[in-house]
Amino acid sequence: MSSNSTIQESVDVVVIGAGLSGLRAAVMIQAAELSCAVVEATDRVGGKTLTLPSKQTGPGVNDLGAAWINDTTQSEIYKLVQQYGLQTEVQMDRGYDVWEQEHGVILSPHGVLPEEQALLGQVIQKFAELAADVNLEDPMKGPGAKELDSVSLQEYCLQAFHSDPVATLLNTVSQSLIGIESKDISALSFLHSCKSGTGFQAMISDTKDGGQYLRLQQGTQLISKNMAQELKPGSLWLSTPVTHIEQCAETGLCTVRCARNAVLRAKKVILSVATPLYSKIGFTPPLPAEKQRLAQENLLGYYSKMIFVFEKPWWRTAGLSGEIKAQDHGPILFSVDTSVPGDDQWSISCFIVGGRGLEWSKLSQGERYSSAWSQLRSTFDKVDLKTGKIEIPEPINTLELEWSKQEFFHGGPCPVSPPGLLSSIDGAAVRKPFGNVHFVGTETALAWKGYMEGAIRSGSRGAEEVIEALRTDIVS
Repeated sequence: MSSNSTIQESVDVVVIGAGLSGLRAAVMIQAAELSCAVVEATDRVGGKTLTLPSKQTGPGVNDLGAAWINDTTQSEIYKLVQQYGLQTEVQMDRGYDVWEQEHGVILSPHGVLPEEQALLGQVIQKFAELAADVNLEDPMKGPGAKELDSVSLQEYCLQAFHSDPVATLLNTVSQSLIGIESKDISALSFLHSCKSGTGFQAMISDTKDGGQYLRLQQGTQLISKNMAQELKPGSLWLSTPVTHIEQCAETGLCTVRCARNAVLRAKKVILSVATPLYSKIGFTPPLPAEKQRLAQENLLGYYSKMIFVFEKPWWRTAGLSGEIKAQDHGPILFSVDTSVPGDDQWSISCFIVGGRGLEWSKLSQGERYSSAWSQLRSTFDKVDLKTGKIEIPEPINTLELEWSKQEFFHGGPCPVSPPGLLSSIDGAAVRKPFGNVHFVGTETALAWKGYMEGAIRSGSRGAEEVIEALRTDIVS
């Protein structure tokens, strides 16, 4: 077939996006004996999960995107882990954390706040109480919702606590979780995310019910790869960006136009794309005004990882957890041990996020590496144990990914709303179908929004909506 030939196909459902939510929807639709095509803009499946080998030879991988789950409140993603026979690795919870201070470092047992950070415990309690009152279905129906949406998270902290240190702490948390500065996100949008993650404490926790409790030995992208293998042959179209979605009122059919001269016609479309990326697709008729506002005003944070892989776990040998926590001392906001001992894979993942991440991203690749490694090394070098200074070796490999520079992602991990947006639209607008187009993705989830669990649950919801609607059409 020549490059100018048009590829045409007709199916019951077109799913746009081969991340966790899109693939989950597609698997369910095909299981319901409906025909389905999945079109994906990039050359791989997995969305914001991406797993790469940790080193050139031997076993061991690292996740450059979403990496953590739990086996309790994140039940849907954990069912898939069990279904595909994947092995979990409990997040490292031993040793001392290293806290960077203006005049050096302090150590605290992992998970225990040092005295200098005791204020954070009070903040956590206050935000846990606030989040408990948020309405998940429609955040504007909760008590004080309009006031909470009218101010940024930073403004709320200053008004409620009259403390610059508290505002600084919450800015650190906001950057850590979503890559957004607290001055840019509405207090209500932040609290809504906390409520969907079963509470503020759970979102920042690496214990049993927390958001960072388990990793996968084989990497999280393998979940998407396994779902893709369940699809019928020929139903997954990679490297096929969608350019236009047209709904015809007369026929009730949708026409999905893609790059590569591909045209698909379907009764239903499921769109698994973050709201700020809707602008990459043309819609006829145009999207409703509320969805257009979400597309124009919702924010994606700056979120990057730089992973240093080592021959041996020198930090564990020294009795450290591998975690550093830094507020204003370099590009790295925090680091996490992402080792898998069973694979002899020893690594520290450094998170470079928010405003400082944006500045860091302007550097060349070599400069980015140098600044991150210099900070990590110098921080651990300041730790003076009873046995003396720690011997810090050079890494044997380094992995890096800047999600904000990826054409079809533009940031991560999940869009959030600026002050005033949620109170001016229908709270359920992000999930509402538009004609025969249905919307999924982790930002539409009511549970664990912004996480892999939320992606899976949203894909299930979208599939159920479409299957029910098509069966109703058949009956009628």
